[in-house]
Amino acid sequence: MRLLLVLAHPLADSFAAAVAQAARDTLIANGHEVDWLDLYREGFDPRLSPAERGGYFDDPYDASAVAPLVERLQAAEGLVLVFPQWWFGFPAILKGWFDRVFAPGVAFAHDPAGGRILPRLGNIRRLHALTTTGSPWWVVRLVMGDPVRRVLRRAIAPMCAKGVRFGTTALHDMDRATPAQRAAHLARVRRVMGRI
Repeated sequence: MRLLLVLAHPLADSFAAAVAQAARDTLIANGHEVDWLDLYREGFDPRLSPAERGGYFDDPYDASAVAPLVERLQAAEGLVLVFPQWWFGFPAILKGWFDRVFAPGVAFAHDPAGGRILPRLGNIRRLHALTTTGSPWWVVRLVMGDPVRRVLRRAIAPMCAKGVRFGTTALHDMDRATPAQRAAHLARVRRVMGRI
């Protein structure tokens, strides 16, 4: 399977980078092709431009400003997203990647009758998020309603491609995680990625 592995963390030596590396190594060892997209290292600009937003309902939509990233997304059969959750949401750079690259005519089409959108990323069969939170699991799930997982599962995955196999692997309470807990989480990431 050809997988696009997207890393969204500003620090090259972050735990997220270690998670991404563990995922990449495991996937390659199991015969998958991995396209590593490190949004910070590649200098991705997450800002939706006035022209992009102004032309959102144009047919065809002009995605030329992010054409190389669109090509990488359309070449993938699966997505592995690696990122921390900040303020119970996506890092701005990853949200911007969704805004700019998951564009009309790429990830979806507008229904001419209005209201809903029509999936266009039929090439994506798998979506897995590898993430961390600074809060304990019960705050993320019970107090906040697990907003990042909900957006990925209920909006991004099904709105872009029907029948996507979806999963998340999270390390909660990251700010207080011990070296042993981090090592155990990396082992868990390897096991999860080994099942793809």
